[in-house]
Amino acid sequence: MTDISPTTNRQQRICIVEYNAGNVQSVLFALKRLGFTATVTADETLLRNADKVIFPGVGNAGAAMKSLQETGLDTIIPALQQPVLGICVGMQLLCKYSEESDTPCLGIIDTVVKKFESQPGVKVPQMGWNSIYDYQSNLLQGIPENSYVYFVHSYYAALCENTVAKTYYTLPYSAILQKNNFYGVQFHTEKSASAGDAILSNFLSL
Repeated sequence: MTDISPTTNRQQRICIVEYNAGNVQSVLFALKRLGFTATVTADETLLRNADKVIFPGVGNAGAAMKSLQETGLDTIIPALQQPVLGICVGMQLLCKYSEESDTPCLGIIDTVVKKFESQPGVKVPQMGWNSIYDYQSNLLQGIPENSYVYFVHSYYAALCENTVAKTYYTLPYSAILQKNNFYGVQFHTEKSASAGDAILSNFLSL
């Protein structure tokens, strides 16, 4: 387990899911900027008793799901009752299926994750800043429409009834998903400057 002490302790129990695909250190430092401490853990009791759970991810969806299955996190995460935030691959794993490595995912959100099709003049992965729009979530409270956030990914979650913000790269797709207590952002909040900090702060205020 890893702890970072905040400049201001907000007295929330925040856990970051520990597994082989986690983009953990940058998330810890983003929380520190906002004045929060977090514990990185795969412990079921700590995760169930946390006030907030953050589920980051980078890399391959198939390898990530294998890691979750080996530790039992594939059954623990869907049962969580508090607010849960999936980031990048963490968001994709909340969906029912990913084309990456032909991977059945956690099935919390009923949409599929697809690979961007190669097109002339279009780079895959999408890498860099892009705007988000059509906000429909309290996660975006106080954040101007069409704010820019930072993306790095080759796969995207298709639009669905749980899409609460969109972005466009060759086609419109889900920038943010939300179902009950589960939230997912395709971009990296921890690398998205003031907009990312505001989204993370809104999540921690739920």
